[in-house]
Amino acid sequence: MKKILFAVAASAAVFATSSAFAAPDDAGTGYIGLGVVGSHYKFDVPNTTTSSDRSGDKATGKIYAGYNIDKTWAIEGGYTDFGKKGYDYTVGTGAGHIQTNAYSYYVAGKGSFPVNEQISLFGKLGVARNHNAVTTTGIASVSGGDNKSALYGSVGAEYAVNKNVKVSLEWENYGKSNIDVGRKNSAITAGLRYNF
Repeated sequence: MKKILFAVAASAAVFATSSAFAAPDDAGTGYIGLGVVGSHYKFDVPNTTTSSDRSGDKATGKIYAGYNIDKTWAIEGGYTDFGKKGYDYTVGTGAGHIQTNAYSYYVAGKGSFPVNEQISLFGKLGVARNHNAVTTTGIASVSGGDNKSALYGSVGAEYAVNKNVKVSLEWENYGKSNIDVGRKNSAITAGLRYNF
């Protein structure tokens, strides 16, 4: 994953060297953004055979907002919807189904390090509030859906298209939920944000 982020940042740096664009001063500004979240899921139900995909990848969405304290530091919060996923299984002659619906809220401090006039690397550290509602029909007895707080962190790269618009690519880790059936802790997010 680090190699991918480094390659994206390096490619964008090469592109940016031919531009005369001046980096914006974000100090004292707010921003809002949208993201496409790619995450992996896997259902581990003991002693079952499957009639559907046990694991795979899913694209969902994210909304976030923040405030730039200065050129380096910001505060950010957001909501990530990991979506609904289902798994059909059999145990002997009995059939069953598990359905998950996961989402997270987070708030974090963000530190940015400029590479050049348009590109910066960043890291975020904070807390996430995770929810994964699991419902079952049939034989398996896995259920629940309580909220759980966990450590949140991310690393990524950001490219300034102009003084108001930035695009980003980051790896995020939301930590554990009370029931992690069908849910992985990490995701890759491509974001688009607008400063105001």
